[in-house]
Amino acid sequence: MPDSSDVKPGDVIAKVEGNARAILAAERVALNLLCHLSGVATLTSKYVQVLDGLTTRIACTRKTTPLLRGLEKHAVKCGGGHNHRYGLDDAILIKDNHIAICGGITQAMERAQSAVGHTMKIEIEVDSIAQLKEALPFAPDVLLLDNFSIDMFKEAVELAHAIKGVRPILEASGGINLETVRAIAETGVDIISVGALTHSAPVFDIGLDAY
Repeated sequence: MPDSSDVKPGDVIAKVEGNARAILAAERVALNLLCHLSGVATLTSKYVQVLDGLTTRIACTRKTTPLLRGLEKHAVKCGGGHNHRYGLDDAILIKDNHIAICGGITQAMERAQSAVGHTMKIEIEVDSIAQLKEALPFAPDVLLLDNFSIDMFKEAVELAHAIKGVRPILEASGGINLETVRAIAETGVDIISVGALTHSAPVFDIGLDAY
């Protein structure tokens, strides 16, 4: 079966032929990898289905298994989700510790904008409406709304939509699950990033049977 296929119990997804000793030696590693990646795709698909009819996109994060990032991010795409950064060099993401070290939102944004070229996007994490208001005049490409309440998400969307011209992309993140994701998306945020897609997805049960 090709990637992204829906399966049900009893379906045959692939057939393997070859030397029996070699197949049995590779069985556990292959199944572990396949079960994990299929689990990532399946969990992603559940989030995407919950948002059916809305324009908000589901994205993974960089919270991936060492050496498996490319495969896990591909699995997210197979589940209908989208990818965040692949590495630190994809874009600048200013998080809470960066803000604290720089001395505040203003200082962090000023340093970032003065240090990068015009092709590099800048995203900044904010955890309050006050920080959001301080960041908006710098026109960041993306605003990461961390652990906001529903009312805070709504206010953030209103503030961003009041901007004339190009407005920042609003990304919601922090403690989001299948029970809360729909309500958050309905506030009008553009992207919801979920670290659990890659670091906590239940494995998908796949077995290898000889015949």
